[in-house]
Amino acid sequence: MGAWQSYRLRLQRKRWRIRAFRKRRELSRIVNRTGQIRANDLLCFSTLRNEAVRLPYFLNYYREMGINHFLIVDNDSTDGSLDYLAQQPDVSVWSTEASYKRSRFGVDWLNWLQMKYGHGHWTLVVDPDEFLIYPFCDTRPLRALTDWLDASSIKSFSAMLLDMYPKGRLDEQPYAAGQNPMEIASWFDSGNYTITKNNRLGNLWIQGGPRSRVFFPEEPERAPALNKMPLVKWDRRYAYASSTHMLLPRGLNQVYDEWGGEKASGVLLHAKFLDTFTAKASEELDRKQHYAASVEYKAYAATLRDDPDLWCKWSEKYINWRQLEILGLMSKGNWA
Repeated sequence: MGAWQSYRLRLQRKRWRIRAFRKRRELSRIVNRTGQIRANDLLCFSTLRNEAVRLPYFLNYYREMGINHFLIVDNDSTDGSLDYLAQQPDVSVWSTEASYKRSRFGVDWLNWLQMKYGHGHWTLVVDPDEFLIYPFCDTRPLRALTDWLDASSIKSFSAMLLDMYPKGRLDEQPYAAGQNPMEIASWFDSGNYTITKNNRLGNLWIQGGPRSRVFFPEEPERAPALNKMPLVKWDRRYAYASSTHMLLPRGLNQVYDEWGGEKASGVLLHAKFLDTFTAKASEELDRKQHYAASVEYKAYAATLRDDPDLWCKWSEKYINWRQLEILGLMSKGNWA
């Protein structure tokens, strides 16, 4: 990359950080327990709206994984999410009625909170329907992974978003608060993924899975991106550039080996497709707060009218992380 391009990226990163600083005024503190955060704590950041049914399992999943504190932005929930979060002893929560779209889909809000509270910590940024799986996660806590990353001088850890879905119509199996969503959405596409390199920012761009196969069959290039950078040893100079798909500085995105080797990576099990999804998709389409004029939610609405079954004869039932490694969806690299 030339000097001029590097300079432009530094300016862009500065602009995102200034923007996040300004957007802090849109956040109202509800409960701030960040005084509890210790120097080596693992932190989880998230922004959400109307996810009360998902929160009990989401919080417990990451508590058991080793997260010490949650910093969450509630974007005008009406289902009791905010009250529930405020009662949790390891959660700090902010509320906003501001536009999700005009905050770069929540990125500005979380960039600010990470600048203020995440510096020097390993920070995990996930949605309430995303569940991180990494090598040896069945026997080693998240702290073991971050300790290894520190020892290896690695500052970011990638994870492919893997869409999970049930067999049969989405409304056949109701989801209950506190339930493991993978008990219902236990299937995934093991193939049909495309990978291209973003030469400007250095990240890999991944598309495919059931959202490409079912919702964008004629225009797979318009399907949502599945590449994520959810786990980062945060520095206040960093900034997410587009959701958690890519970061600045550019070097944080280079989590793959271009010379035939493999670097450690994980998977985010994405439990979007539950019986709650149809109502959620309709609500978000009406709000018009999502990327590219809500093209993703327009596709959902058009297809969901026919009550589709996302399962197909090539669907694979989830077992564990080793299965995903064998399928090439994640790698333990040289972490043994």
